[in-house]
Amino acid sequence: MKIAMGSDHAGFELKEAVKAQLEDAGHEVEDVGTNSSESTDYPPFAAKAAELVARGEAEKGVIVCGSGVGVSIVANKVDGIRAVNAHDAAEAEMSRRHNDANVVTLSGARLGPEDAKPIVETFLATDFDGGRHARRVGEIAEVERGEL
Repeated sequence: MKIAMGSDHAGFELKEAVKAQLEDAGHEVEDVGTNSSESTDYPPFAAKAAELVARGEAEKGVIVCGSGVGVSIVANKVDGIRAVNAHDAAEAEMSRRHNDANVVTLSGARLGPEDAKPIVETFLATDFDGGRHARRVGEIAEVERGEL
């Protein structure tokens, strides 16, 4: 699977650890930066990763900042993105099953690599349930288009 990744300085270390885990598992990772722990703003990196997913150039996205909140807000501004700031594997699973989330955001300040690993693995391995949830995901798209 091709995964888009991005982070700011506060998420850099966790991004690098998760990136290594993903590559070790055989995934292709497109890392849009940042490339150091030097202070930087998160919106450009979150937007770039989310846009890769929205355009179909990556199947899923993993974006990291200090809390995971800021990058989630940015990613959700991109049409077609349904980002979840997941704190555990259960949230990652339900976001995929019920919301067809295509980007997971993580807290570099609160999660270590061993905490993030099951979140990301579950997020990538879980399928969308469809059914009644598909109608709701369609309504989310209507909101994006200003139709609801």
